[in-house]
Amino acid sequence: MSDTADVQATIDALWVYPVKSCAGVRLQEAELTETGLLYDRAWMVVDADGEFVSQRELPRMALIQPSFKMGQLVLRAPGMLALHLQLDAAERPMKVRVWDDEVAAWDMGDLAAQWFSDFLGPGAPAALKKLRLARFDPELKRASDPRWTGGREAGTQFADGFALLVTSTASHDELNARLAAAGHAPVDARRMRPNIVLGGLQAHDEDRVGALRIEAEGGPALIEPVKPCARCPIPDVNPDTAETGTAVNDTLRGYRADARVKGALTFGMNAIVLEGDGRLLRVGQRVSGDWRFD
Repeated sequence: MSDTADVQATIDALWVYPVKSCAGVRLQEAELTETGLLYDRAWMVVDADGEFVSQRELPRMALIQPSFKMGQLVLRAPGMLALHLQLDAAERPMKVRVWDDEVAAWDMGDLAAQWFSDFLGPGAPAALKKLRLARFDPELKRASDPRWTGGREAGTQFADGFALLVTSTASHDELNARLAAAGHAPVDARRMRPNIVLGGLQAHDEDRVGALRIEAEGGPALIEPVKPCARCPIPDVNPDTAETGTAVNDTLRGYRADARVKGALTFGMNAIVLEGDGRLLRVGQRVSGDWRFD
């Protein structure tokens, strides 16, 4: 870690979200890959046309809790038997769409499709009664928007657009202070769905830093925050109950409208991986970087 760097921080928390828009898994260590943390958004729920679905349409996705066990992804949900999927399993090819990208993927089979349809289908709109689970094809590349990467090649799997989401403990604390001042209950980091939470920063310092050097196991890793993360209604979905509200976005509206993304409400920074494929990130590792002036 450079003692002369403007920013001195540590990794406070690491999160992966194996199935896009389902609950996350908090880890003490995670492997960094070219497309983000290993197994992050490697699977995705789609409708009969292959279009991705999320908590925006189906808030109950928040109640689906993944875990990793003995080479398997295990999915649990209230009232359901656990669904066990081999981490390397893939049944047949399919085409899926995530935002504007149509990509080749792997269908995870009828058992997984029935499990998600049984849990999410009741009460869902007619078009979302029948669902399937897709897996990203690791042989393919899905590029992040070059307008934000500076033309550099950077990829992701089924995340909205970038490999990583970086936030800070101080930013979460600031949000909770503002929620409390408005008479609302605090929320935890799960609402914001970060991959890397940094400690030792002032609130929203992550907005202003350039490339970040992480003192990872096996050598340094380099990531760069490139785009403010514009927020949708998902932070207002209670991860414990799937109930929806407006308090979080109402509060963000008071101080987080961001001209860089046409006035959208932002929290955290989307980041790309510059170096460190295969390096192991751990909670407590040191992070350093310099302010960005642009």
